Amino acid sequence: MVLSRSLASIFLQLSKGEKIPASKLKGPLVAELLMEGILADIRSGRTRSLLYVPKVESLNAFLSNRFSITDLEYYINKLSQDIITRADLIEAAANSKAKKVRTFTGFLVNCYEPVTAILNGETIKVNPPTRTFQFINDTKHFIPHSGLTIVGVENSESFTRIEKQKHLFKNIHPLFVCRYPLNQSKDLLKWLKAINNPYLHFGDFDFAGIGIYVNEYKRYLGSRSTFFVPDNIELLIKTWGNRKLYDNQKINFDLKVVAEPKITALIDLIHTHKKGLEQEILIK
Repeated sequence: MVLSRSLASIFLQLSKGEKIPASKLKGPLVAELLMEGILADIRSGRTRSLLYVPKVESLNAFLSNRFSITDLEYYINKLSQDIITRADLIEAAANSKAKKVRTFTGFLVNCYEPVTAILNGETIKVNPPTRTFQFINDTKHFIPHSGLTIVGVENSESFTRIEKQKHLFKNIHPLFVCRYPLNQSKDLLKWLKAINNPYLHFGDFDFAGIGIYVNEYKRYLGSRSTFFVPDNIELLIKTWGNRKLYDNQKINFDLKVVAEPKITALIDLIHTHKKGLEQEILIK
């Protein structure tokens, strides 16, 4: 059993001599404390009931025995922190699960030629062997070289086989990042917002792909972000486009927000041919 931060805060008030309306303290744990005499009930007026702690040492002993909490203020402080480790939780309550903690934070990076970056003040080389990736955990202290363009790859197969697509990015020095697994995507966006490098979105050439770019990246990165469209996109859509992608998808973004000429032209082509195109076609 885990003691919630809200209940811990009320116990802290009680330990300092405050009286709390009984309406704010309910549940099996409170009933147990009343039965044990650790909490006491007094009447205030005809209907109002107040709870208080007759002996603070009894409450402290209960919290220590039941929850391994020896310092309520320290425990509450730890639960209130945005960044907390399991080690902190064990120190505060001998319980690494007292608060849900994401220990596996960060995102994947990939490249087909070595690139440099700064990690914790030291220069590192990002150069994973083919069909492997590097995982950046300490994203707060990961600073890419200023000459790099960050390329966000929408689909996992395209990210996995990025060396087969280097013909698409001859005019830039790319560092590829991936939005999968999706529970890591917030870490990626937070990092992208903190750096100054240009961002190029490499996704599907359909309404869903454009929507991901506009709603998840463009709205936060503004003019630093652009959408990748190959020069031969019309031929690709005509030859390998999928009618079901067009029929099944709806535009889920405001066309007024799309100020990039390449996206506007792409939307016109999608309507003209009534097809969408998945980015994996570009793997050579």
